[in-house]
Amino acid sequence: MSDIVNPIISEEYADLLIPKNDIEDMLQIFPDAIVTPINYIISLLNIPVSYITNQTISRLGYGLFPGYLGLVGKESLEASGITKLRGIPALNLRGEGVLIGILDTGIDYTNPIFQYPDGTTRIVSIWDQTIQSENQPEGFLYGTEYTREQINLALQSENPFDIVPTRDENGHGTMIAGIAGGNEVPEKDFYGIASQAEFVVVKLKTAKKYFKEFYFILEDAVVYQENDFSFALEYLLAVAAKLSRPMTIGIAISSFEGPHDGRGDLSTYLSLIAATPGIACTLPAGNEGIARRHYFGMPDAKTRSNIVELNVGENAHSFTMQLWGKRPNIYSVDIISPSGEYVPRLIYSINEFREISFIFEKTVIYLDYQFMESQSSDPFIMFRFKDPDPGIWKINVYEVGDIKYGFHIWLPMEGFVSDNIFFIQPDPYMTVLSLSTNPTAIVATAYDYTDDSLFKEASKGYTRAGDINPQLAAPGVNVIGPTLEHSFTPYSGTSISSAYTAGVAAMLLEWGIVQGNLPNMSTVDMRILLIRGARRLKGVEYPNREWGYGILDIYNVFDSLRTKG
Repeated sequence: MSDIVNPIISEEYADLLIPKNDIEDMLQIFPDAIVTPINYIISLLNIPVSYITNQTISRLGYGLFPGYLGLVGKESLEASGITKLRGIPALNLRGEGVLIGILDTGIDYTNPIFQYPDGTTRIVSIWDQTIQSENQPEGFLYGTEYTREQINLALQSENPFDIVPTRDENGHGTMIAGIAGGNEVPEKDFYGIASQAEFVVVKLKTAKKYFKEFYFILEDAVVYQENDFSFALEYLLAVAAKLSRPMTIGIAISSFEGPHDGRGDLSTYLSLIAATPGIACTLPAGNEGIARRHYFGMPDAKTRSNIVELNVGENAHSFTMQLWGKRPNIYSVDIISPSGEYVPRLIYSINEFREISFIFEKTVIYLDYQFMESQSSDPFIMFRFKDPDPGIWKINVYEVGDIKYGFHIWLPMEGFVSDNIFFIQPDPYMTVLSLSTNPTAIVATAYDYTDDSLFKEASKGYTRAGDINPQLAAPGVNVIGPTLEHSFTPYSGTSISSAYTAGVAAMLLEWGIVQGNLPNMSTVDMRILLIRGARRLKGVEYPNREWGYGILDIYNVFDSLRTKG
């Protein structure tokens, strides 16, 4: 290996995401920056980490910072119509000829559920972004790619990890891949959905130290950066294109930060991917429905303000939260600390940074105000609470404008903020995760197929733009999935429903593209079919913010296509 520092993986370099049209301007600001194209929309700009300060957002804009992403969460075939459908010989669909793309914590390639009966692997390739070598995927500048041939060689060895050392230490990626397409193990009550599909896997690199420190992310959180996620998407698409095979991308990671309206460079690119023939993209709604981490405020007609009460528990970790308003209105805040110290109303200019300290509290609050955030064009305030003192923090939000729109505040999602930090008067709606507000992908919430009840922690719609997300409910309560011990256990959460839906998407791609019934099928077409075939509960009005358009039922999808006399 060369001694030259690779800025993509080096802790000495920070990462910025730059629209291609802005590269020349950014190089004027940072002449020593290193540019790496990601796709035809954005590029990665690496700059020395010393350039990142508390005032970076006010100087460069929030949109240039990579977003952060984390793991979502902690006898369903009958309920989804799969068994009934497979009883029809012409529709015994199991994902044959289709690829399942996984970008997550990796995969336990030694698990027999990812192998053919002869012991060879069903995995086409694995790109491990965390292992650095000269065997990088073609067109990528970091990590190591392991091919099917190398994995098969490892499986024949008594010490497979000596040959292919990539591991899934967490188990989340293995679980997602297994539910989407693992081999059936009836004696353990385990049934992967698309059990004849093959896998392309990316083990994501975790976030850099400076990045986690800037966002005050909990030390034990599994967190990824948007740039590594974007590179992973490019890799999956490249493999699918090289093999000329359709692919379903089962995404089970997301974030609670961002405008929650489907805008932004990553969401835009996901929409383009989802509209591509031969590609399906599924996302989890999230598990934030009862977490008390979203607040919606409508200012009083007289005072044009609204008081937000935020509970901070004992020994809470430093944290961030984001306020999003609506253009063309202007927003400002004043703050009352738990001890009663008052910070007068902060009136902002176009883009501004403030550092606020207190006499009786050790807390320091960093405020970044963006008059018009670059990707959403809406007003935005980021609060970064360092060493927060316990008690009730009161934030009075003012809205100035001819029309009352109100405002939203989101705390980070589960795993990224202390559990004892929450809003006193939370709003359970518009709690769909930020990436899952995408208007084109298939967004699944979770339900219990045994009694048709919604998963109690499931996030609720809609999006801030009014799009109907989630669109469907899929099994996501006590669904059997694989463990790292090669056993099986029940899992619950919307990441499960996303994996389940990804498996169903592989079945549809087999029917549509592999069998030639709908050769240009994309996520957009698939979503229409799934919504049309969704099972709707009696007495429930659809669409709605909990269930979307109804419960996933693939048999009904095909039944709705029949010409009936």
